Amino acid sequence: MNQALGIVETKSLPAAVEAADAMVKSADVTLAEFRVVGSGLVAAIVTGNVAAVQAAVDSGRAAAALVGEVVSYNVIPRPHDEMDKLLT
Repeated sequence: MNQALGIVETKSLPAAVEAADAMVKSADVTLAEFRVVGSGLVAAIVTGNVAAVQAAVDSGRAAAALVGEVVSYNVIPRPHDEMDKLLT
């Protein structure tokens, strides 16, 4: 995996949809996965270059916070190649 990985995890589906929408609109990133974790937790995961992913995660968590609760967020600048297995 050559690109950075960004994750915004929320406590509700509407907040995660809002986060994902804001992330892909605010920066040149690709929505890699939208995962329903369980117990109300939903994660939106994007990939792209480090700066774009950081900007997208910042926008996504701000947008999600207006709709619901942001549980966590993270940017992994250079994930190991084995991380691809988690996203397929």
